[in-house]
Amino acid sequence: MHRRSLLKASAALAACTGLPASFLLASRAVADIADGEAKPFSFEGLQERASKLATTPYVDTREVLPPTLANLTPQQFNAIQYDAAHSLWGRKGQLDVQFFHVGMGFRTPVRMHSIEPGTRIAKEVHFRPELFNYQSTGVDVGQLKGDLGFSGLKVFKQPNIDKYDIVSFLGASYFRAVDNTGQYGLSARGVAVNTYAGTVEEFPDFIEFWFETPAQDATRFVLYALLDAPSITGAYRFDINCLADRVIMDIDAHLTARQDIKQLGIAPMTSMFSCGTNERRMCDTIHPKIHDSDRLSMWRGNGEWVCRPLNNPEHIQFNTYLDNNPRGFGLLQTDHDFKSYQDTVDWYSRRPSLWVEPTTAWGDGAINLMELPTTGETLDNIVAFWNPKEPVKAGQSLHYGYKLHWAALAPVQPTLARVLATRTGMGGFTEGWAPGEHYPNVWARRFAIDFIGGPLQGMDKNERLESVITVSHGRAQDFQIFALHPEVEGFRAMFDWYPTDDSTAPVEMRGFIRRISDKQVLSETWLYQYFPPPPEKRRYP
Repeated sequence: MHRRSLLKASAALAACTGLPASFLLASRAVADIADGEAKPFSFEGLQERASKLATTPYVDTREVLPPTLANLTPQQFNAIQYDAAHSLWGRKGQLDVQFFHVGMGFRTPVRMHSIEPGTRIAKEVHFRPELFNYQSTGVDVGQLKGDLGFSGLKVFKQPNIDKYDIVSFLGASYFRAVDNTGQYGLSARGVAVNTYAGTVEEFPDFIEFWFETPAQDATRFVLYALLDAPSITGAYRFDINCLADRVIMDIDAHLTARQDIKQLGIAPMTSMFSCGTNERRMCDTIHPKIHDSDRLSMWRGNGEWVCRPLNNPEHIQFNTYLDNNPRGFGLLQTDHDFKSYQDTVDWYSRRPSLWVEPTTAWGDGAINLMELPTTGETLDNIVAFWNPKEPVKAGQSLHYGYKLHWAALAPVQPTLARVLATRTGMGGFTEGWAPGEHYPNVWARRFAIDFIGGPLQGMDKNERLESVITVSHGRAQDFQIFALHPEVEGFRAMFDWYPTDDSTAPVEMRGFIRRISDKQVLSETWLYQYFPPPPEKRRYP
């Protein structure tokens, strides 16, 4: 499950080759790059093709690459730069497209097609070495024979068209986008198959793309994709709007099962959480926090908002949150303060959040969350997706519409107070003292949840509030609520968890705060999963 090794290559924010002004002013036809035979194209036709493909045996199209490509190091692969003089849309407008080379582990040829403006006619863009710059790569161009295809694509936008890409598709059905920080973070996928189903996980591939040429001043373009895998096929339409501070993808996905599927993941996303305010086991570095995302946020079909802080567990954990027609969910990076990370290399303070907004009725199912152990930031260990309630049968067709919002924060926020941070530490004593100092040395774990916003905004700091906490085993007690610093309009709910037996099973915790006088709920729901240490470690130094 070392997904990050795959994704690191796509994170190569390939700086384009600078071009003279004479080139930027030159008129180029898209057909200069798209040199294939003209063929009709429509999304309806693509859906029909994907459905028919599901009735035929799966064919693995991975290539046997020439040694000069198969043996590339990640550094050499990243050094292969697409020649911006051959970009798809000629660098004449707000947007442009370039392609990734095949090589290293990227051995499935991805076919690219350009739809001629004002028509439903598409022409393929064929691979040829002159589309790339191979300086300082060690690639023997003499070995590059025939049409090897591409491994993915990347999209650039003015005014940073010479600096970094803002959307990329690379590897299986992975894709990513960035906000105005120019810093990639977590990834999405076309679909997930059997991520945690007692069998080998399957990684479907986007094997063909078609591009509609946008108007010169447009920041929005349409991309179509064909997905193929042993268990499923799919036809996708991506309406991608590259705004000033975010990227919004309106996705229309039509899927057909080749085989029975135990677990289907819709709108899957993959991220990394190593350590943070609530989990510091792996924070023995110079950085206070290391994560691409800090929580799973859910806006349930019944209107309830739920915050589930992420963990870096010692063993794989898989959680299921049942729902009906969810209003949205996402993996969020809510802290964008440099001081929280002290990171000048990977810039976790700039990582975007990813929010899923269903645009069709999804029915009954569950938001699934898988958390894997990770030793550091190079291994993605968080996976979240929607799983329909009924298992998918061979020949079954499914349709899902949804939007993906790539931005610093989700496009919607709870009207109630939201969780700012979750903190854990030693418990069993009064704040300001220490275990064993005027207190019996009884082991406990303390939890502090900071709530801000909503009805807490401007609330009297002397308002009488209470926290409502339930735990699956053990005992929660010593409840306290404190007003936060005047600069932070909110309150901290604190409690201690005490074990009542030797069990090390995860403790499922759930809580919110409310006003004492009228029992009015004031916050979103906080969920947490705590892993108690074995009995022999339940003592303080």
